[in-house]
Amino acid sequence: MKFSVEEFRSWENKKVTLLGMSGVGKTYLSTLLRDSQWFHFSGDYRIGTRYLDEPIMDMIKQQAMQVPFLKELLRNDWISIKNNIKVHDLGPVLSYIGKLGDPEQGGVELEDFIQRQACYRDGEIAAMHDVPSFIEKAQKIYGYQHFVNDVGGSLCELDEPSVIDTLVKHTMILYIQVTDKEEENKLIERAKSAPKPLYYRPDFLQEQLAVYLAENNLQYAAQMNPDEFTRWIFPRLFHSRIPRYEAIAGPHGYTVTSQEVAQVRDQNDFLELLETAIARAE
Repeated sequence: MKFSVEEFRSWENKKVTLLGMSGVGKTYLSTLLRDSQWFHFSGDYRIGTRYLDEPIMDMIKQQAMQVPFLKELLRNDWISIKNNIKVHDLGPVLSYIGKLGDPEQGGVELEDFIQRQACYRDGEIAAMHDVPSFIEKAQKIYGYQHFVNDVGGSLCELDEPSVIDTLVKHTMILYIQVTDKEEENKLIERAKSAPKPLYYRPDFLQEQLAVYLAENNLQYAAQMNPDEFTRWIFPRLFHSRIPRYEAIAGPHGYTVTSQEVAQVRDQNDFLELLETAIARAE
């Protein structure tokens, strides 16, 4: 959706999709707005509770079945296991995606990793197509006036035009851009110090994997240290996503910086920031 400042001010039920890398402030804004009549739709929470719940449970049960004591309990239905994902704790989703590398060091073998990545992509596409129905639910069932869509950093990787079409039709796209080199370095260093599972475009993964194996004189992905590979690839992933975010925000949305987001303290600050973004685009 595109607006003039006046049109935005008169938009009674505001609906905003936050776009950008993990760590730029999407969840910070969403959490802040939730106390001011904004429904917080978390893409990864929806993926984990709706579209990956069964694969996550199968993964957990597979691990549990390797423990004789738990195996007996599970086979006799004496215990049950629950995926207890939370909006602010997406651990089950991250555990399912996993890190590519040596299974003995906590990694996932390449074939399994590729399959999990594909499942996550399907789940993210489906979750984004759920946005219009959740906008309606937020208003009619829960009584929220406004709606904020907190999407995963991998949205720009999906290469699925229908997702962007859906979000543009029903929400205002706000891209949170990292323009300061110091901020960029902080994000990269944070990812390196505590590497988390990530989604990669298939062609990007294969290309970078070949480079990493050659640089480290390895033959197979199963020989890699999972954390080391994740640390190595993150800066490359970060920079590869920037033009993809810009290709969405340029024609379809608005752009603010992570420094501007850091200054937002309440709903009024957020609305002023959106008006500033609209005015800049005009």
